[in-house]
Amino acid sequence: MASPTIQRSTHLSSTPTSSSSPLQRLSTFKDRSINPTPTATVTPTPTSGLTPFTPASSPLDSFTSDPIFSSFLSSDFDSTRFSSAALSSGSTASRIEKLQEGLRLLDHQLRHEVLTRHHDLLNQLTSLRAAESALSTLRSSVSSLQSSLRRVRSELSDPHQVIEAKTLQLSNLHSATELLQSTIRTIRLSKKLRDLMDSTQDQEKLDLSKAAQLHFEILSLYNEYHLAGIDVVDLELKWVLEIGQKLRAEGMKVLEKGLEGLNQAEVGAGLQVFYNMGELRGTVDGLVSKYKAMGVKSITTALDMKAISVGGGFGPGGVQRSGTPQFGGSAKAKDALWQRMSGCMDQLHSIVVAVWHLQRVLSKKRDPFTHVLLLDEVMQEGDPILTDRVWEALGKSFANQMKSTFSTSSFVKEIFTLGYPKLFSMLENLLERISRDTDVKGVPPALSSEAKDQMLSSIEIFQTAFLTLCLSRLSELVNTVFPVSSRGTVPSKDHIARIISRIQEEIEAVQMDARLTLLVLREINKVLLLLSERTEYQISAGPEARQITGPATPAQVKNFALCQHLQEIHTRISSMVSGLPSIATDILSPALGSIYGVAGDSVTPLFQSMLDRLESCILQIHDQNFGSLGMDAAMDNNASPYMEELQKSILHFRSEFLSRLLPSSSNSLTTGSETICTTLVRSMASRVLIFFIRHASLVRPLSESGKLRLARDMAELELAVGQNLFPVEQLGAPYRALRAFRPVIFLETSQLASSPLRQDLPPSVILHHLYSRGPEELQSPLQRNRLTPMQYSLWMDSQGEDQIWKGIKATLDDYAAKVRSRGDKEFSPVYPLMIEIGSSLSGNR
Repeated sequence: MASPTIQRSTHLSSTPTSSSSPLQRLSTFKDRSINPTPTATVTPTPTSGLTPFTPASSPLDSFTSDPIFSSFLSSDFDSTRFSSAALSSGSTASRIEKLQEGLRLLDHQLRHEVLTRHHDLLNQLTSLRAAESALSTLRSSVSSLQSSLRRVRSELSDPHQVIEAKTLQLSNLHSATELLQSTIRTIRLSKKLRDLMDSTQDQEKLDLSKAAQLHFEILSLYNEYHLAGIDVVDLELKWVLEIGQKLRAEGMKVLEKGLEGLNQAEVGAGLQVFYNMGELRGTVDGLVSKYKAMGVKSITTALDMKAISVGGGFGPGGVQRSGTPQFGGSAKAKDALWQRMSGCMDQLHSIVVAVWHLQRVLSKKRDPFTHVLLLDEVMQEGDPILTDRVWEALGKSFANQMKSTFSTSSFVKEIFTLGYPKLFSMLENLLERISRDTDVKGVPPALSSEAKDQMLSSIEIFQTAFLTLCLSRLSELVNTVFPVSSRGTVPSKDHIARIISRIQEEIEAVQMDARLTLLVLREINKVLLLLSERTEYQISAGPEARQITGPATPAQVKNFALCQHLQEIHTRISSMVSGLPSIATDILSPALGSIYGVAGDSVTPLFQSMLDRLESCILQIHDQNFGSLGMDAAMDNNASPYMEELQKSILHFRSEFLSRLLPSSSNSLTTGSETICTTLVRSMASRVLIFFIRHASLVRPLSESGKLRLARDMAELELAVGQNLFPVEQLGAPYRALRAFRPVIFLETSQLASSPLRQDLPPSVILHHLYSRGPEELQSPLQRNRLTPMQYSLWMDSQGEDQIWKGIKATLDDYAAKVRSRGDKEFSPVYPLMIEIGSSLSGNR
């Protein structure tokens, strides 16, 4: 086991020192993991309480498992705490003895380690000696290197100082040369500027653009090369600054003249001057601010009551604290206020158009040398355009001034409220003029729709007051004409004419503006609804309003007057809005519909009573015998009794009622438009004809002499209706049916199938008439269902032609069954014709 160690030791010692460098020998200080086997093994005597260790094990292993020594291995070991524990254990002597034994064990272990690492320790010692020798050699080399560096530093310092001095001299020469060149150039430019100014004294116009460019270059050189303190330059600079002030003044004159006259060439020339001077952005901003201030001042001055009082010549006292002129000055103050507002609108127009013109030239003009767009020099991305800046300030000032005036000056509030259409027209004309004057292809307009709405919204407070006043005036007039406390008072025609005239005045006052007209119409709609409500409250109801046997009662006369008033209002108002857009009619439609309905309600019960009376007269046709009249009776020129009664009733209605509603029978024809009453009369006349034809077709039996009597009754009916109710020629289908039914009753049954007269008659009339030509066993629906003529007529009013045919078809089926039950094969000639007519109804259904 000892041989490898001895061989290694011999190998190391036999290596000559001169064969390795000091650095190589120094490397022997590295830790080595050589664990040579010891030459002799010493076995320690075991002690009580400690486990004897072997060379293969470390005493620390036994310490780790020992309850006493393990505490010494802890990182937070406290000797005081350990001593206190040992003293309190009661076995202090044994504990001390155990610790001493541990110390001996550790000492023995250290000895063992030293003996075990003996050769390694010798090798490390040899390496240290070699390193010390190498360090001494290195020390001498470093000393030699330092000596060389000191020699080199002494040789380089002198040239470096020379170069440094020469470099400073060169820099100073360069600065002096550059300063002299800048000074010379500045003087030359100043001389050019002088020559330009002197040469143009006798000329009409100075080349401001070129002079501004020279001025800018001179100042740029002065500031860039710091020429302050050079006497010749300072002398020239004073003159150059004076020329700069002159150029600015002349350039501003050209620019303002161009903006005033909207001359693009002059505006472009003025802008070029300030661009060449490097002051374009500041100049434009100053102009915009100037125009803003001018506009705001114009608005404030226009509504300054103190200024108006001085200009209006009110005399002592002027304007009161409330903003109301004293006695004698209202008219002058009103005129002065409108004059100032007109002047303010003109000035605002000039300001906005001028700013727009400035913006337009900036967006088109480019510098002739750099081709830079002047607008890019004035505005950055995201900045509002010039017109928006000015208009925003003007709109805000105008809105604030209007709001302040409304709340502080009762006089201005009253003038602008009463004259709101004029105020609105002024503002709208301003916006229209600006839009028209700035409407150039390829250039954005001065105002957007949002900007216009913003300005118009500033006077909405006066618009609300104007509409409220309009509603108040009309409502007060309606309340005067139709007082709530007095129900029996009927307004006169003059009262109604006043209402219509006032409504017409309100419409004419705003008809120049479509939007304002619609707003006023909404207020008029409210007033008309109020008028309709008050009139409805005045209408008389009850038996007195519906009686038709005697002369017109006071209640009926009152209803007639109300109906005619409402009819007049409806006609006149409808005529007023006929020339307006359809939306105007839509706005007034609820009120006009209500007036029409109330007017109809005032006389509808009377018309219904009259119609009921006329229908009851017609129903008496079934009490007449049209089947057994002789030819003498048929040739009598007198009408049937029921027809005479019908004629008397119509004459009575005409003289007592309709004459009050329709003064002349041709009135509705001459006016060209149908009124409420004429509509009701037309409806009543049509119903009388239809009702007569219906029940005339139900007459059964009907002889030849009966047909003549029935034809005479039709002629009498046509005459009575046409002369006293409504021109029958204008009734349309009911009149054509009456004219067709008269020849139909004289046709043969075989001729009815192809007669063109059937086109003007309802199928039910033909079918019912054919019963009068059939056998008795062919019962009509009236007979089959055992109904009275009135009951059957009421049922027909609620049914269509197809349902009436179903009732007729049931009677035809009963007839066919009876014929077949008898064994007959032939039917009455009316049977197939009725089936044919009814089949057409079934097919069309």
